[in-house]
Amino acid sequence: MIGRLSGILLEKNPPQILLDVQGVGYEVDVPMSTFYNLPALNEKVVLHTHFVVREDAQLLYGFATHEERIAFRQLLKISGVGPKLALSVLSGLSIGDLAVAVANKDASRLTKIPGVGKKTAERLLLELQGKFAVSGASGAQGAPVASSGSDIVNALLALGYNEKEADWAAKQLPKDADVSGGIRQALKLLSKA
Repeated sequence: MIGRLSGILLEKNPPQILLDVQGVGYEVDVPMSTFYNLPALNEKVVLHTHFVVREDAQLLYGFATHEERIAFRQLLKISGVGPKLALSVLSGLSIGDLAVAVANKDASRLTKIPGVGKKTAERLLLELQGKFAVSGASGAQGAPVASSGSDIVNALLALGYNEKEADWAAKQLPKDADVSGGIRQALKLLSKA
């Protein structure tokens, strides 16, 4: 089994990258959270990987962090969730946001992810309940700054910003920011970025 790759980044074609590892080119599918944090082409990159062997294909999935790979594997254990959908979930939500959505039983947040309908979201919430604390992929890393932080993030999402932008802006705010003031400050931060 291939558990980790370290090599030179040759191509970036979302969601797939081509990684040269000592002369062998590996095609690796990555979630967008990993894709956005990749270095420039011809730079060194290290990925934690998950190798899937099927009757018709051998597929390699890569992750920037060990926690992303753990979350991916937790998602694969759920009936009806394959690698493509698990990658989509991790592309649509950070691990912290997924943990918060599961803890709050927030199906509406999951249904915003392409490919996740209401029934799938409910199954994800049921099956993932309590899994993140056990796996180490808890909401402590990347969780909203405060209870008002999630309201600010939701407001920014409603205004058309993506998860990454909204989370970044919310993390820049003081911990005691109220919702309306926080939204104003976040919009100012995002307009400068």
